[in-house]
Amino acid sequence: MGVSSSGKSTVGAALGRALHAPFLDGDKYHPEANVEKMRNGIPLTDEDRWPWLEALSGALVEAAGKKNVAIGACSALKKAYRDFITEKAGEPVLFVYLDGSREVIAERMARRSHEYMPTSLLDSQFATLEVPDPATENVMPVPVTDSVDKIVRTVTGALDHLKTFKRWQ
Repeated sequence: MGVSSSGKSTVGAALGRALHAPFLDGDKYHPEANVEKMRNGIPLTDEDRWPWLEALSGALVEAAGKKNVAIGACSALKKAYRDFITEKAGEPVLFVYLDGSREVIAERMARRSHEYMPTSLLDSQFATLEVPDPATENVMPVPVTDSVDKIVRTVTGALDHLKTFKRWQ
C-alpha cells in the first residue's frame, strides 16, 4: 500500500513470485468511471473508491481461497479502506506500507508513464493518505528507497511462519 508511484505493483509482483502466491494489481479493478476521472486529473472521492475496494477485496479473497495466500497492490490510503479490506478478508491482512517522501515519489512519478495517473494527482494522494500506525494496525512500513529485493527480504524475513520452509532459511 502507498501513494501512486511508491512501487506497489513492482513490489507486489516480486512478493508474489517470492511467495509463489497470486498477485493482483489494484489498478485493474478500477471501474472505467474512476479511470476517466483520474485520466482527467480529477482526484477520486471515497464514493468512487468503495466499489473499487469491493471488487479488489473480493478478488483477493477468491485468489487466497485457492492458494491460502494472495498479494494485492492497493493504495489503501485511509485506515477505513484498510479496515474494509481486512473485514472482507475475514482474517488478518498484512499491509506493507511503501513509505516515501513527496519529493522522492514526485521524482519517481515524473520518470514513469502511467495509463491514467497524472503527476497533478500526487498532492491529492498525500492529502488523502492516513499514514498507518504499526502500533494499532497490522502494517509493516518499508522505505521506498530500499531496493525491491531488500523490501522482499524484509517482508519475508519478518513472517515467522515462513521460517519453517527450507527456501527461507
